[in-house]
Amino acid sequence: MATPNNKTEKLDIVTIRFAGDSGDGMQLTGNQFTENSAIFGNDIATFPDFPAEIRAPAGSLAGVSSFQLQFSSKIIHTPGDELDVLVAMNPAALKVHLADLKEHGMLLVNSANYSPKNLKLAGYESNPLEDDSLKAYRLIQVDMSKLVKIAAEDMELTSKIVLRSTNMFALGILFWLYERNSDSAIKFLNKKFAKKPEIVELNTRALKAGINYGETVEVIKTTFNVPKATLKKGVYRNIMGNQAVSYGLLAAAKKSNLEIFFGGYPITPASDILHHLSAYKHFGVKTFQAEDEIAGIVSAIGASFAGDLAITATSGPGIALKTEAISLATITELPLVIINVQRGGPSTGLPTKTEQSDLLQAMFSRNGDAPNPIIAPYSPGDCYHSAYEACRIALKYMMPVFLLTDGYLANGSEPWLIPSLKDMPDIINRKRTDPEGFTPYKHDKDTLSRDWAIPGTPGMEHRVGGLEKADGSGNVSYDPLNHDHMTKLRHRKVEIIANDIPDAKPYGKESGELLIIGWGSTFGAIRSAVELAIEEGYSVSHLHIKYINPFPKNLGDVLLKYQKVLIPELNMGQLSMLIRSKYLVDAKQMNKIEGKPFKLSEIYNKIKEILEK
Repeated sequence: MATPNNKTEKLDIVTIRFAGDSGDGMQLTGNQFTENSAIFGNDIATFPDFPAEIRAPAGSLAGVSSFQLQFSSKIIHTPGDELDVLVAMNPAALKVHLADLKEHGMLLVNSANYSPKNLKLAGYESNPLEDDSLKAYRLIQVDMSKLVKIAAEDMELTSKIVLRSTNMFALGILFWLYERNSDSAIKFLNKKFAKKPEIVELNTRALKAGINYGETVEVIKTTFNVPKATLKKGVYRNIMGNQAVSYGLLAAAKKSNLEIFFGGYPITPASDILHHLSAYKHFGVKTFQAEDEIAGIVSAIGASFAGDLAITATSGPGIALKTEAISLATITELPLVIINVQRGGPSTGLPTKTEQSDLLQAMFSRNGDAPNPIIAPYSPGDCYHSAYEACRIALKYMMPVFLLTDGYLANGSEPWLIPSLKDMPDIINRKRTDPEGFTPYKHDKDTLSRDWAIPGTPGMEHRVGGLEKADGSGNVSYDPLNHDHMTKLRHRKVEIIANDIPDAKPYGKESGELLIIGWGSTFGAIRSAVELAIEEGYSVSHLHIKYINPFPKNLGDVLLKYQKVLIPELNMGQLSMLIRSKYLVDAKQMNKIEGKPFKLSEIYNKIKEILEK
């Protein structure tokens, strides 16, 4: 809180990045400031970024871990571009992230870590804390290591353990700087380290020492206040994308009166879905960590045949291994939700970095003509609704459905208005128990769905497999005309879903000079840039496509109302390829393949470039 000798400045929006070694607790520190801001009532958006190695060499550039958050009194869509505050716990963190700190931004460092050894590891020839290289910033040097040792001097703990609390000291300074109550962090520490009271005491002391430092140091003359945001009334919680996916699956299971079976294999950044679901055995959730990706999906297909809501989750490399089994689920017409939390590729690629490069894999990776619906959430909170919708479509139309999220959504977070289950759309369950007139591949005239007959149901015994089926009877058929008919039926089944999804509705004017089309996690940067451009008088609108296969049925008409179309993507232009080939529009590409999300400024500058020609 502000002290008598300090003044308070009111701000609408702040961007902070905590950065340090991968063992410095930056993710935990960022999460605690995020939770605190959510409880206070700010709108928030976060971007955790960490190395792929479990433990990269200490002090190295490759080992830097960071957590960025933007919190605001207004509605926001991104974790921010330029930083107001950079917490750089060591020279490597400074080297990697200094370029993103705005001029006159605050730079908070643990000076104890700026040793000759660490400076050399980071590639510095001289100590930036002692030369003039940081004069453009408000540098706050604190020997956090020394101060936490003083705070814990009467505790019988090793120096190594004590120094692990420096992240809490940094958090304390930020709590003080932005006039935040520390109760939420102390409550977290008591819960996390309930069996280690000495660690609770250590970290609580470090946190309070950071707050006390802020109150007594004279170099910081101003504290800041970011008021609560005006959010829609309701009960909120802070939620991450993978967590929201899990809750969406649970809600769909409840609404459809089915039990979940999850079959999968751990892979970054999808593993948390397995972890979250495994905690809900009391809801009838069965989770199976298989020996490999193939076993994961075929177990899910078996569970679907047996009548469960079947789920599998992976990332791009796992989808490559699951492809033949996805074809099997397609030809057997069994409901299955396939979650791909995309990351940088190809091959192992960039396991902890974000990318949107698996769209064409989801569209075309199966052998033969084997189409599947594709849904892509646009925010961490929307992962809940998109997972629910994927289940609804899979169960209603009896087919596999792809849910394409990515690492940015999976690990990012935002305030989430907790929905009521009674307000969620109904889910049609096509299970059948009456054998009268039953044939395994008799298709409904409206949905083209077959009935879901559970093995062992008297009078409804049948087999499924990978060989082509005769329409109606489900018997193996090599008849050329039947194969032609069934191939087209599988395509029509996807196409008619367009009658069951919302029309495309642009944000902004319904016609104009420029339409920006996005999908997935590009939403925040695009929407923020378009809002800014509209405020400044540019003729630009934004259309975000959540349903990619099939597209909304009015999409072609929408495209014709704009003179130019721009499609920003975190790939080489995969949605652009689909849009151009289907609608024959001269869509311009904007591609970024750096393992990082778009910045608002990148989209905004592109808008100006196109419209000012």
